[in-house]
Amino acid sequence: MSVSMFDMLGPITVGPSSSHTAGAVRIGLACRTILKEDVKKADITFYGSFASTYKGHGTDKAVVGGLLGFGTDDVRVRDSLELAGEMGLAYTISTGENPRYHPNTVVIDASSEHNHVRIRAESVGGGAIRLSEINGFEVSVQCRADTLIVFGRDVIGTFYSIAKVMNDCGYNIGTLYLDRERRAGDTVIVIETDVSVDPDTVGKLQALDNVIGVVAIEKF
Repeated sequence: MSVSMFDMLGPITVGPSSSHTAGAVRIGLACRTILKEDVKKADITFYGSFASTYKGHGTDKAVVGGLLGFGTDDVRVRDSLELAGEMGLAYTISTGENPRYHPNTVVIDASSEHNHVRIRAESVGGGAIRLSEINGFEVSVQCRADTLIVFGRDVIGTFYSIAKVMNDCGYNIGTLYLDRERRAGDTVIVIETDVSVDPDTVGKLQALDNVIGVVAIEKF
């Protein structure tokens, strides 16, 4: 695996830490992207190092800023806790303990006007993040490539239909990860592509039988 200078330095960011601030902003942004709408309510729980230092490092401001749609270099992140009320976001912040979790872990239970999602994510250093759980499904979404998250039903033909749409629309699948709650139950498929997937293709995937929802996340 190659590592660039930018991987080591991290992104331009408001705040003292690439992992505790920039990564936290990106986690909030990823959660907002999955919801596809403005976030109206969010219950945020910090674990490990996040739980111990979130106030001093501004991790709470960073996550809330990301949920509001602010980027890592947006100075409004500094005032996000105050701006949240003005922008219609109600939030709670708490801490928890779980020795199995990465030291920089946050769980966000978020709702928009029409949607709801629960994610567990980690800030793994240099501003990089990893989504490890979405709505109870174990995943590994690093957001370092253009990514599709497809929620569907585990029935014969579903995966073939998804792959066919991707092929017909000219997309190359770089990596693929699948998890299911049980046989013939709900499933999540994570697809990393070489380029971002256009809205027309997302719409074709969404229209497939046994596909519940599709989220496209452009690489950070």
